[in-house]
Amino acid sequence: MTSSSMLTELDALRSSVRAATADVGGHDLCRALDPSGPGWDARAWSVLAEQIGIGALGLPERCGGLGALPELTVVAEELGATLMPVPFLSTVLAGQALLGAIDVDDVIADIAGGVPAAFAGLDRKGWWSPDVALFTATETSSGWTLTGRAPTVLGAAGARWLVVVADTADGPDVFVVDASATGVEIAPLRTLDLSRAQSSVRLTHTPARRATAGGSAGAAVFPALHTACIVLAAEQLGGAQASLDHTVSYTKERRQFGRAIGSFQSVKHTLADLLVLVESSRSAVTRAVRSIDAAEASAVAQAWCSDAYRTVSAEAVQLHGGIGFTWEHHCHLYFRRARADAQLLGGAAFHRERLATALAW
Repeated sequence: MTSSSMLTELDALRSSVRAATADVGGHDLCRALDPSGPGWDARAWSVLAEQIGIGALGLPERCGGLGALPELTVVAEELGATLMPVPFLSTVLAGQALLGAIDVDDVIADIAGGVPAAFAGLDRKGWWSPDVALFTATETSSGWTLTGRAPTVLGAAGARWLVVVADTADGPDVFVVDASATGVEIAPLRTLDLSRAQSSVRLTHTPARRATAGGSAGAAVFPALHTACIVLAAEQLGGAQASLDHTVSYTKERRQFGRAIGSFQSVKHTLADLLVLVESSRSAVTRAVRSIDAAEASAVAQAWCSDAYRTVSAEAVQLHGGIGFTWEHHCHLYFRRARADAQLLGGAAFHRERLATALAW
């Protein structure tokens, strides 16, 4: 496939996702979410995952998957632009953690078909460490059972499959749990970002299927985390770009002292600084997609995009004035998402440390 044909396909995918997010309600879906529901919009996910096929991205073709990292980032950017309340990131992380798994092709096929999944293995810092055991696996005569608790699991409520890292006698391995199985307790958490639900997950002697062997969880989990970091960075880019676009439009319309506030020099300088942050974020994501070192590139992308999105969304609220703080305006929703994203998967400071360690600084 030539680079021009790939760009054409990516543009077509971007257009399809953009049109679909607008059709299902856009920003208004965040405010319309049922507080007693799973924390995401089922109709929006059905349209995007089942009809457009975003759930299949990055998964093996033998299981109904298609596309790779370029497609994942294009979709993430568009979802981030409208703060779409769907379990895309959680499902991507769970699906990626199963890429090297054994005997779970049926689960991967489910995910590719639009069945939501969640990854239970991150500690309170938002990362996975083989030294931190959240769950313990026990082998019985009838199979494996898991016991333990994960303090925060993205997208657990409403997920059909839980991808869990648990300690075995050989070391940590990846397991798959049916969320409806006995011993599964999912407790929703109050979060700053209304459009991205998190829950605690407790397992008590819960039946599970072993997906890796020999304590090889790291070989599956770390590449999955690197991919998820790049996907999250693309989503942050989409949110930052949308925040900037909305702000530029507002400053052209809002008038003070008989002039549009966008004509004031201080406002122009602020918007120019924000544009630099957004375009630098775009460069970081583009570089990560093309890089052969996903660990290093994902650290750079997260270290930059997390801080950039926080800054852009905060300045957007300020430049909108009082209306930016109101419930009716979507400006504060970007602000919430940016701060919540900055704590997911480690955070900017954590990734700067990770980058420094990788480069032996």
